[in-house]
Amino acid sequence: MNVTTLILGAGAAGLMAAAHAGPGTLLIDHARAPGEKIRISGGGRCNFTNMHSDFKNFLGENPHFHKSALSRYTQWDFLDLVQRHAIPWHEKTLGQLFCDRSAKDIVAMLLAEAEAARAQLWLQTRISDLRKTEDGFAATLERDGKTTNVTAQNLVVATGGKSIPKMGATGLAYDIARQFGMAMTDTRPGLVPLTFAEDRFVPLAGIATPARVTSGTTHFDEALLFTHRGLSGPAILQISSYWREGGDIAVDLLPTTPLAQILRDKRQTEGRRALTTELARHLPARLVDHLAQSMDFKGNLGDLSDTRIDALSDALSRWILTPGGSEGYRTAEVTLGGVDTNGLSSSSMMSKTVPGLYFIGEAVDVTGWLGGYNFQWAWSSGHAAGTAIRTAIPNAGDRRS
Repeated sequence: MNVTTLILGAGAAGLMAAAHAGPGTLLIDHARAPGEKIRISGGGRCNFTNMHSDFKNFLGENPHFHKSALSRYTQWDFLDLVQRHAIPWHEKTLGQLFCDRSAKDIVAMLLAEAEAARAQLWLQTRISDLRKTEDGFAATLERDGKTTNVTAQNLVVATGGKSIPKMGATGLAYDIARQFGMAMTDTRPGLVPLTFAEDRFVPLAGIATPARVTSGTTHFDEALLFTHRGLSGPAILQISSYWREGGDIAVDLLPTTPLAQILRDKRQTEGRRALTTELARHLPARLVDHLAQSMDFKGNLGDLSDTRIDALSDALSRWILTPGGSEGYRTAEVTLGGVDTNGLSSSSMMSKTVPGLYFIGEAVDVTGWLGGYNFQWAWSSGHAAGTAIRTAIPNAGDRRS
């Protein structure tokens, strides 16, 4: 069987590439249904992009690589596609855009676009052999108990990273990259809860509070959630992409509350109130009780000196914690690192050393923040590869022709 383009992985990036790659595209996936991570994302509503998507919202060893693809296919382009398919949507906090009905609407839209581009989709299909040929690539596919030998001019690897292995995530993209001599950067779980030894926060499990969480020079102001295993919530998931094993994080429990000034004022007017009672007005009571075990919360407001007030304010605004680790790929939303972008064209996502070989989406060393940014990278990188392939096909014309 001869095809122009073979795409591995029918997730967000692979479906997007199939919708733009032009005639003769075969898209395969080992799963029973396409777009499974899309389907479960955002609580089943799919946070499909972010209104504030910008170059600064992405990590990678090359901080400039992703600019080209993101600037040529933006959040507004994808939103236009969503609206053309009459999918109702809404904005939540921090520019996050969600489907009103179901994430399945996004999957259906992408499938319709791929079908309009005359791409074939084979599910429950595995690749058992892959090699380079003089004219492109040769692959052996296993489907329905049958073996099919496929030759393709182009190979697009959109199989994602290692996150959420229960959904079938593997390191296939990395194996293919190494097979063809592509360099890799270190991979690790990203957007993942952090764990602490000795059940440190079990008594606080279920408590959520606004916080500013800092690692190095990066901080996020969002909710922090205490769990039986440690810390989670948006602020922690965000900072986990910047935190490294053995390092500390700093937690400001009152990022918008001028605690020192409040305590000075209350000292004059309500001096007989217990310090713990006042703190419980600004923080969850169980958290105050927990912190009292290691911080000096004894006495009444009237007993506080200016020095002690400043010390209390500093302690609550810079609570230093050392995570023991993370929950790993099991619960990580993304994989940090991957195929080294120095070996790829930023405009087409094609390998600089292996013509016709493309890597897109999570497989590449580009990782977005929490909040729709990683889907935007999937759309942008898939579009970059797909359009590059289409424009290289003689007489391809419009993808719908």
